Amino acid sequence: MSEGNHSAVRTIHRSGKLGLSLLFGGVAVALLAGGALFQFWRSEPTSAGVESDEAPPQQAGTARVQKRPGNPKDVARVNGQLISWDMVAQECMSRYATEVLDSMIDRMVVQQACEEQNIQISPAEVEAEIMRISKQFNLTPDTWFQMLQSDRKITPDQYRRNVIWPMLALRKLASEKIEVTDEDMKKAFIRDYGEKVRARMIVLDNQRRAEEVLKLATEQPEDFGRLAQKHSIEPNSKSLNGAIPPIRRYGGNETLENEAFKLKEGEVSGLIQIGTGQQYAILLCEGRTERLVEFDEVKASLHEQIMEEKVQLSVANVFKGLKERAVVQNFLTGTATGGIQKASATEPESPSKPPARPRQAAQKKQEPARFPPESAQ
Repeated sequence: MSEGNHSAVRTIHRSGKLGLSLLFGGVAVALLAGGALFQFWRSEPTSAGVESDEAPPQQAGTARVQKRPGNPKDVARVNGQLISWDMVAQECMSRYATEVLDSMIDRMVVQQACEEQNIQISPAEVEAEIMRISKQFNLTPDTWFQMLQSDRKITPDQYRRNVIWPMLALRKLASEKIEVTDEDMKKAFIRDYGEKVRARMIVLDNQRRAEEVLKLATEQPEDFGRLAQKHSIEPNSKSLNGAIPPIRRYGGNETLENEAFKLKEGEVSGLIQIGTGQQYAILLCEGRTERLVEFDEVKASLHEQIMEEKVQLSVANVFKGLKERAVVQNFLTGTATGGIQKASATEPESPSKPPARPRQAAQKKQEPARFPPESAQ
């Protein structure tokens, strides 16, 4: 994949927290509380406290025990003192409840939209998407799952339910026709393979101080690295004497790009306002990179990349719209969306409050949440 590939797949791989927020602009992926509780119920019953010789080997000092027959809600005993299921549930709620609930709400919003439009995602589609993603990294699905589980602490089932299924569902919901124009191809080629400016940069957050440093840099360009190390507030480039990755066209900061491409080798820029206008950058041009490939060599892969980027943008917009239209009352946090100011777990809904699902309330009773529907698991 090219250096300009901003696909969801690369985002999953690099993210410290693997989540749909990185894929769809808002859907959080979290460890399900039920999954956490399940860890306390993994031991299987045996005839007595110690395993037989035929049982799989245990770690030194451990033994397999039965679930307590008297009360199934007791999950452990420590020196005779019981730990109940309710105690574990309370701990899980205190640690994970808000994040897990947000994730469930987001997935329910997507599921409801699919139900209303009669959109279904089959298990075969889920597996095909996993195969496609793993192939992009030259991995088998099994190796991809192992990497996700070891590096991101997400199981294959969680990955299918919390990442792949919502991603495919949102893609179907965002079924508008997407076209890749010649202008799109031209800009993407320049962005990923075109000439770039090699530069050093100093970033400051005070205009007066920035003007002082600019004067020093202009008078002594050869001293630019030392000035960056001494004055720049950007920690990464500061430690490298102001060195930054080459600046490319259509990379996302048009003002900085335009100023960079005006410079000749050895020339120092003026003050460039960046961000929200509260920071100032000074550039030293160190030359240009050369274009190493021709358009026809990367035309096919570039088209696929642009299509993926446009799909992801469309998906993000669709999900944003679903969230804005959804009427959500979060009793756990006491917040609500859809025009309601505050939700209360004990406060009955008044006739003036819109029902949770206005379009379906009269059609059928509220059913328990299923994420995703059983056919997709």
